[in-house]
Amino acid sequence: MMYLALSILFSSLIFVIFKLFAKYQVQTIYAIIVNYITACTVGILYYNEPIDPIVISQKSWFWGATALGLLFIIIFNLMAATSQRLGVSVASVATKMSLTILVLFGVLLYKEVLGVLQVIGIIMALFAVYFTSLKQKKLKAKKWTFTLPIFVFLGSGIIDTSIKYFQEKHMYEEEYALFSATVFASAAIIGAIFIGFKSFKQPIKINSKNIIGGICLGIPNYFSIYFLLKALQHPTWNSASVFTINNVAIVMFSTLLGILLFKEVLTVKNRLGIGLAVISIVLVAFGHKLMNFV
Repeated sequence: MMYLALSILFSSLIFVIFKLFAKYQVQTIYAIIVNYITACTVGILYYNEPIDPIVISQKSWFWGATALGLLFIIIFNLMAATSQRLGVSVASVATKMSLTILVLFGVLLYKEVLGVLQVIGIIMALFAVYFTSLKQKKLKAKKWTFTLPIFVFLGSGIIDTSIKYFQEKHMYEEEYALFSATVFASAAIIGAIFIGFKSFKQPIKINSKNIIGGICLGIPNYFSIYFLLKALQHPTWNSASVFTINNVAIVMFSTLLGILLFKEVLTVKNRLGIGLAVISIVLVAFGHKLMNFV
């Protein structure tokens, strides 16, 4: 439970930091590259064993971690495009509702069994994420832009499912730090290549705000993944439970932080979403125990 709580905390801090980027005029695309470099560095420092690049390249999860780094960059850009054209709420809903893909894979591939109350909790979680993310303003956009959330939804689901797959099939617990560092290193290298090509058209200028912002983002970014991997080892929770609690709690906690730190205003539907989130977490986390009690 502690590992999951820490993952939720660090994931929620990421949203707060992104909010602060706009306030302090941090250029997100540059800060995100520094963020990946920072996250990779933290992973290397957190790994107690000697690091041999040749040995790492021979790990069964190496190419998967490399591919995840590429996917991180792609999904980040798609999320940015979705936020710009359709709004942050749409990007948030598309990202968090992707847990349905993980649940489907968990049941089909890992033969995980869900109780009736857990199924109800997962369905409620989807409604909770939707209502919590709704805004008062209506969206206007070209028809083709509505395909963006679909790709964000699919990509986020693939990331969650891949993390679960590698954690269960290809990793020992002592390799979690190294795996996370490899994923972020891959993302950093790919991002640096992208920035390198971009610099031919527009010279890169060193900006201390981007560097500081990237470092502040990279530390919680790393630990959000690391503690999620640790939480997936819980002996009595399946992956569907862990990811549902994680996703819904992040939306709920981020919303509360937005109210406290940025004076954001909640609509009636937002409040309904938070209420559903609390109920869904109880059902998913303690569904089996409640059924036994009844």
